[in-house]
Amino acid sequence: MYFFLFNLSFVDICFSTTIVPKMLVNIQTESKAITYAACLTQVYFFMVFLCMDNFLLMVMAYDHHVAICHPLYYVVIMNPHLCGLLLPLSYLSVVFLFYGTYVEVYLSSAASLSSRRRAVASVMYTVVTPMINPFIYSLRNRDMK
Repeated sequence: MYFFLFNLSFVDICFSTTIVPKMLVNIQTESKAITYAACLTQVYFFMVFLCMDNFLLMVMAYDHHVAICHPLYYVVIMNPHLCGLLLPLSYLSVVFLFYGTYVEVYLSSAASLSSRRRAVASVMYTVVTPMINPFIYSLRNRDMK
């Protein structure tokens, strides 16, 4: 479990540092310019870390379920074959969930939100949420000891 927590913390930090520096510069300078190569690089790493984050959360949830509900069968259930099946299944679920979200954001009206509200929403989505995950898990683990 601590292996998953370490990786979750690392991925959350990488996830935040992918977007935040350029986003803060854009908010301060009120500039919306970015080169095409920088945009593609940012989107690529954002999606990679987002998929890794969701995969780790899913594996941790399954690991906790097996450890609590079936403690005697834990070693048998968590075999390498099953772990190999978890990877493509979690990837497909991430693809369906997040591409659906991106399509909805893309199709939503740009005139309905002010630029300030968009900036606050971006900061909340890319900074606050990933930084809270490791903190919550560390509190829960300290309470369990």
